[in-house]
Amino acid sequence: MREAPSQRSWMLPGLLIISGMLIGLIAVSEFEWLPNGRAVLQIAPVIPARPVATAIQPTLPGSGGQNFVDIAKAVKPAVVNIFATRNGKGEGGMQGLPFDDPFFRRFFGEEFNKRFEVPRERKERGMGSGIIVDAGGVIITNNHVVSKADEIKVFLSDKREFKAKLIGTDAKTDVAVLKIDASGLATVPWADSDKLEVGEFVLAVGNPFGLTQTVTLGIVSALGRSAGIAEYEDFIQTDAAINPGNSGGALVNVRGELVGINTAIYSQSGGNMGIGFAVPSNMAHSIMTQLVQHGKVVRGWLGVSIQELTPELATQFGVPKETKGVLVSDVMDDSPAKKSGFERGDVILEYDGRSMDSPTQLRNAVAQTVVGKKVSIKFIREKKAKTAELTIGEQPKNLTQAGQEESGESAAPAGLLSDIEVKELTDELASRHNLKPTERGVIVVRVKSGSPADEVGVREGDIIIEVNRKPVTSLKSYERLASNLSKDQSVLLLLKRQGRTIYLTLRP
Repeated sequence: MREAPSQRSWMLPGLLIISGMLIGLIAVSEFEWLPNGRAVLQIAPVIPARPVATAIQPTLPGSGGQNFVDIAKAVKPAVVNIFATRNGKGEGGMQGLPFDDPFFRRFFGEEFNKRFEVPRERKERGMGSGIIVDAGGVIITNNHVVSKADEIKVFLSDKREFKAKLIGTDAKTDVAVLKIDASGLATVPWADSDKLEVGEFVLAVGNPFGLTQTVTLGIVSALGRSAGIAEYEDFIQTDAAINPGNSGGALVNVRGELVGINTAIYSQSGGNMGIGFAVPSNMAHSIMTQLVQHGKVVRGWLGVSIQELTPELATQFGVPKETKGVLVSDVMDDSPAKKSGFERGDVILEYDGRSMDSPTQLRNAVAQTVVGKKVSIKFIREKKAKTAELTIGEQPKNLTQAGQEESGESAAPAGLLSDIEVKELTDELASRHNLKPTERGVIVVRVKSGSPADEVGVREGDIIIEVNRKPVTSLKSYERLASNLSKDQSVLLLLKRQGRTIYLTLRP
């Protein structure tokens, strides 16, 4: 299943990616920090576990008998330090005297040294956290903590050191699973993250800046966040202090159960600013189980392109503005959705008994559905409520992508579309854009800056295939549809962009 691009207007250029490996890679002889003045997003993972603690004194309301001290004592033994090492090339330079001597360089100049420089081998090291989820040595962490590592070492809270084996990784959720040769280890019990509520107390446990066994306290600030870090996101947002090195550490509730894997922060300084993100335990547990059992992740597939149902689009499709749902912008051939009769313009309200309020929510729900499972979907078509049952398929490895080209005769229609310059979509262009041989339309070659079309996001290279839900088969049909528009009339466009279709509404 494909999803139309989600909007992340709140993610400012101040986002700083903190590679949970201590803000980047540390060379053998020096620290390599990210450029100053840029915000960084740090990434971190989560993992399932077996119960660690036993008796706990009642102190915290709603905690099931635990207080913060007991929670920390129970969880810390199951949180580990992870050191990832990767061999790399240095900036180079002449090896040995006299070429390496500063006086020699000063006498002959830097240009001489550059001409004869020899790359120097160096090791890049990263640091992060991990969570023991099985007493037999299974550890869950973030993909970015161990990505491309040649060697991974794990340090336990009791100072023992182990060389870890990488079981598998999933970059789409930023989750990785490791295994060490040990037994009888402390673990953290899994929680059902779907039951988590905004306002709950949570503790973050990890190794920020290499400071081992650090515990911080906060609350759940929001749920279902998207931050542009991974392809599949459903982050828990918390104000518990999370810093570089916390990636892969545990986020636990007041019962000492694992609710999330600390993965990222929103920061303009590189440090904690009270906005941290964690992968929900249910998502992490599902990914981990597949990696352990199969060495790969298999995702469910519905076979539709979807986008947010805005009030403007709801009006265009005859749906009440307050309706919560997801708009289907395209249906793929030979997909479960196609076989079940789904069409463009359908508005999905429920999936497998759960209300769907956003494309991200539906996309994650489908991806986590077991392949072969029968699901029921409620939707609206032409103002009528309908229900369809279908069997979820396996997500294809490669989904179509299209490029951008310009060709053919130009046209300049009237009304709101006068701000868009288009050209005929020829057979050659259709082939280059991965379109069906029978599909037609016009391609956008220019959009007037500051126009309604520019404001809603029409781009050069977009292919217009419908105007007000009427097909555009050629340049002439496009001009005919455009000529019937008044200046004050809203326009609903169906566009093809990089292999996906999206609806956009132009308003005066």
